[in-house]
Amino acid sequence: MPRYYGVFLDVQDRLGLVFGGDAHEGQRKVEYLLECGSDVKLFSPEADTSERLKELAASGEIEWVKRTYEPGDLEGAWLVIVADTSSQQINEAISAEARERNVLLNVMDVTPLCTFIAPALIHRNEVTVAVSTAGSSPALARRLREEMSADTCSCLRWANVGPILADARKDVRGRGLVMCPEKWQTFMTPTWLDEAEHGDSRKAQDELIEGLESVACASCAPYGSCQRIETPAPH
Repeated sequence: MPRYYGVFLDVQDRLGLVFGGDAHEGQRKVEYLLECGSDVKLFSPEADTSERLKELAASGEIEWVKRTYEPGDLEGAWLVIVADTSSQQINEAISAEARERNVLLNVMDVTPLCTFIAPALIHRNEVTVAVSTAGSSPALARRLREEMSADTCSCLRWANVGPILADARKDVRGRGLVMCPEKWQTFMTPTWLDEAEHGDSRKAQDELIEGLESVACASCAPYGSCQRIETPAPH
């Protein structure tokens, strides 16, 4: 089993192909590619295509080719997803063409034919968490996603204050301050999180910025290990 290198892809204005247009996996893959700004081309026979995907095609949001795969279909593609994996012959043919054209390929639940696998994703505000089991147990990845997405899980509380942290980062950069990750972590405490999440968000942002300003030093440039925090003061 390979150890996959975790990465997030920028598919904005890039051609993504989806083979298979059912109302479950095919539709989900198409809609997520659209959400991420991809130009989407769907290959799926009319009888096997969901009503929602037909609507997207009719409105011009996706291009729809009403058939299954034929050699040469991957020309110009940046990324390919095979949602309908019912034909092993087609799966292998798409895989061979993807290798020839050096195109990123995901054949759902057929890990040996993939050049990337799609993790289970949790979205909250601007934060996206990816969960992968290296293809060994999609059910486990889904269960972890469900657990982390639940309101009873506190692991994504920090995502709730993401906008505050983003505004603080803009403010700090606007002042010409360079801050390494260690400095941010020093002031992102559980107490600060409680105030930012449930109290005065503006006050929490100001307190964070004041704290960062108080420890500004040259050792953070260019975003290295902060010597001021990590090196004990001489006695």
